[in-house]
Amino acid sequence: MTENSIQTKIYDERKFRLHFLDGMRGIAAFYVLLTHLWLYQGENLPQWITIPTKFVRYGSFCVVVFIVLSGYCLMLPVARSQAGYIPGTLSDYFKRRARRIIPAYYAVILFCCSLSLGILALEKFTTFQWQTIDRDMFYPHFSIVDVFLHSLLIQNFATNTQTYMLNIPLWSVSLEWQIYFLFPLLFLPIRRRYGWISTIAIAFFLGLIPHYFFNGYMDVSHPWLMGSFTFGMLAAEITFSQAPFLINLRGSLPWRQLSILFAAIAIVTEWNKLGIPAWIYESIAGIAAACLIIDCTKIILRDKKRHIILQILESTWVIKLGAFSYSLYLTHAPVITILRQLLTNVNMSPTAFAITLYTVGITVSLAFAHVFYLTIERPFMLLLKSRKKLAAN
Repeated sequence: MTENSIQTKIYDERKFRLHFLDGMRGIAAFYVLLTHLWLYQGENLPQWITIPTKFVRYGSFCVVVFIVLSGYCLMLPVARSQAGYIPGTLSDYFKRRARRIIPAYYAVILFCCSLSLGILALEKFTTFQWQTIDRDMFYPHFSIVDVFLHSLLIQNFATNTQTYMLNIPLWSVSLEWQIYFLFPLLFLPIRRRYGWISTIAIAFFLGLIPHYFFNGYMDVSHPWLMGSFTFGMLAAEITFSQAPFLINLRGSLPWRQLSILFAAIAIVTEWNKLGIPAWIYESIAGIAAACLIIDCTKIILRDKKRHIILQILESTWVIKLGAFSYSLYLTHAPVITILRQLLTNVNMSPTAFAITLYTVGITVSLAFAHVFYLTIERPFMLLLKSRKKLAAN
């Protein structure tokens, strides 16, 4: 099948969907859960626990995957239309983005506030006292200012790291929300006028200004990830563009091998003893994610035999996990932190503590996230889809 016939096929299929993208989201969200459980697992554990759990220390790479996927998915309709503009009006675009992430985000803030009030009441009227550790993902003693900053999705601009303790993973949601504004207002215009090198360079320049010009300000929220967002944008362009240069690039490079190579480099350069800045190895991880997306999309479009990675990403359970991956990402931190708090007050060995933490933590986090998805996230997604259909008609 030629590249031109592939493009014809793409534009003729209204229901064209890349299911592996949901699989990537699902695995990334689940890995983040494992990473945060790993932070709580404790010490003095046998090697059969410590050795395998060392492989779940790369949670920041999963946030990179989320950002790359975001850039890819937002760029898809632009790349497939060949017009260089987002479909519909700018107002429609922002409404779609807000309906997709804001309702569930606000719901989890309300959930955290309710938990905090309950914990404060227990501390006042009972002998219970909350025991905080440095690695806690949820902290009940936050302030009204913290809630206000989270509500405006600007907590990543705060200099006090305590601000993030309301629910630490929410920092990436605020960053992604801010990138949503940069995408149509800055990145797309620069891409149309000056090309991809300028787009990527400006994205990294903006993201690294706080790090290099303001003494590491905002480092905790990784603003340089907007550069990885443009990697996702470029991946969509490479995959669906009809420009001769990009068609040749799409067909000539070994994308799967490149994704494995860059992933390996990212893992090696993450090693703390090397002293390499986080923005470098996270950006390399972003390149790896973009290469994998290109490779998987090419295989699907050409109806070729799926390799093992794509088979995993398209498996039924992984796609189902991907369906509520956003809910899992939003809710798991307070769930496992409360579990950690409860287990701390139980007299058990370090090994029993770790085993209970992982088994109960995974089970309860998945169950709670799925209920949250069904009751909060999914209804708004269905509303968004119905409005899209009405707009199309």
